[in-house]
Amino acid sequence: MSAGAPTSLPRRYAAWSLDAAAITVVVVALLHRRLCAGLAACGEALDALSLAMAGTMADAADRGIAPAALARTWFTDPALHAAVGQLSFAVSAWLLPPMLAFALLALVWFAGFEGSRWQATPGKRLLGLRVVDDDGLPPSPARAALRQAAGLLSWASLNIGHALAGLAPRHQALHDRIAGTHVVRIDARPMALPVRLWLALQLPACFLLLAWLMHAVDRSVTAALDATLGL
Repeated sequence: MSAGAPTSLPRRYAAWSLDAAAITVVVVALLHRRLCAGLAACGEALDALSLAMAGTMADAADRGIAPAALARTWFTDPALHAAVGQLSFAVSAWLLPPMLAFALLALVWFAGFEGSRWQATPGKRLLGLRVVDDDGLPPSPARAALRQAAGLLSWASLNIGHALAGLAPRHQALHDRIAGTHVVRIDARPMALPVRLWLALQLPACFLLLAWLMHAVDRSVTAALDATLGL
């Protein structure tokens, strides 16, 4: 029997997000120059795509082409295809290295901390959580590593594997079931106000990021149109 009570999904997510934020800071610090260069390359590729689209739109306006015909032109325009390919390559080159670095560091981070005498990452410790095996004992380093490797299946299942942790009586995510582990709560106190604020601000932060990206695209397209039409 596990030593400790099952924990809620919000508390588990809060602990994970705190750890993820710490890992992200490390990744950004290590790859800062590469990320800045990649972001600049993405901006240049977006500008090139915007110019290509603006040129096609200006030509269509001069020739009186209907919007439906313009859409078909976009699908067949080799210049646009090349610009889209350039933007896709730039975004991939920008995102893949930090994503890979995050995944590798997270594997070491979670497996190392949870397989240690702490039985928990810093985020879990902050929220009074601990990882135990099915007998309520500390997980071995090998079991902790297996838990993290199996976590790929929880992500690959579109987080259905994580959602299983909310089902009684086992309260085990898919990777917990595979590794024979539980996440238990050893601190009965509610989450502190700063942690609850941290959770509450994440959704607005995502919307702000999306709005910033849409604004950047709109600004690029508008600038390209102005340059093409001579405004």
